[in-house]
Amino acid sequence: MSPQDSAEPELAGLTISDPLDQRVHNPVDVPSPDNEWSLPEGFAWVFHGEGNRGLVRPVIISDGFSLGRSELDKLYQFLESDYPLISELRRRGRDVILLGYNERTAAIQTNAQAAIAAILRATAERLGGERLVVGGFSMGGLVTRYALAKLESDRFDHQTGTYFSFDTPHRGATIPVGVQAFSYFIPFPNNDFARQMNSPAARQMLWQHYDKDTGKIGVAKERKDLLDELARLGGWPRVPRLLGVASGRGDGVGLPEVRPGETALRVERIYPGTTFYTQAQGDDVTAAYLNRRFPKAEKTITTDGFPEVDGAPGGTLNTYRILANALEKGGGTVDLRHPDICFVPTISAVSVRDIGRQEDLYVKVDELPPDESDLDDFYCSSTTTTHTAVTEELGTWLIDRLAY
Repeated sequence: MSPQDSAEPELAGLTISDPLDQRVHNPVDVPSPDNEWSLPEGFAWVFHGEGNRGLVRPVIISDGFSLGRSELDKLYQFLESDYPLISELRRRGRDVILLGYNERTAAIQTNAQAAIAAILRATAERLGGERLVVGGFSMGGLVTRYALAKLESDRFDHQTGTYFSFDTPHRGATIPVGVQAFSYFIPFPNNDFARQMNSPAARQMLWQHYDKDTGKIGVAKERKDLLDELARLGGWPRVPRLLGVASGRGDGVGLPEVRPGETALRVERIYPGTTFYTQAQGDDVTAAYLNRRFPKAEKTITTDGFPEVDGAPGGTLNTYRILANALEKGGGTVDLRHPDICFVPTISAVSVRDIGRQEDLYVKVDELPPDESDLDDFYCSSTTTTHTAVTEELGTWLIDRLAY
């Protein structure tokens, strides 16, 4: 077996996401839910608030983007790891409903069916007249945003008083196009990495998508269609108060160590000489050089008119570390220089500007007029944090606005 062949099993199972169970720093016991719901395209676990014998003050928290079925036990652990979000909500009398999906890479409209069903069931089973809180983490915020807007457009009373999103890519997320292209460069049919990068959810979420068939880089049709449909629905739900949290900073400071045009990751032995570069401005900019031995192929990925997205203010993902670890396990020698890069820019999480312009991407959000945001209220982390990490700072801000 060649070194290339031995690498393929490791790369075939690779996905670019931050496994929640690997981000749990303080493990807790996951209690048995008080109820479990089977929903169209998904399911939910229900945890009653302290002293509640049924649903009294429901908070629906949606899972986000990854490959495969939601693992709500890991989601529970993650939400309790650094700041006890679920425990605090329950202590204050809130009933927590964790919403999961049969396939997290399905289209937002598909998984919104589960969110809509959960909202309607919570409303039907609720004891009293307390209005719902509905939202989610990462793409979960987009799913629930769409669900609430769709209910309003269809003239359903969703009984939701507050919507929230936690580092949600309202204006798009970023995965380097060289990394996207590499997923299709792996000579393994239908590998998980390629399935993830070409999934409906990824095509809807990513600001710029690499098309495996044409090799072109741009806004995917699925994203255009989603944005058009959201516009027809009014863009946002109009009834609830809209809250948002950004894992990135609001002072225009990103990742100073991630300088544009530098080597982020270089590989030898397998995929020899394959190199990924941090995104720089300009035209005909080399984003990645891809090389493989079996079957022999090489490709250079270039971009035109991109801003410096990798070092931008925003919630980070350890994109290149994930890729480097998989390549190393497969027998490669890696030179990893920038493991973490921006995934959801701050301007996207708080929905103030679009990603495409350098001056917008690095704008000092904290100094903008509040009405520039589509949200009624938002909060940016004081330090750059990992995408969706529930720090005490962010968790306290959110819990104080959800719990009463």
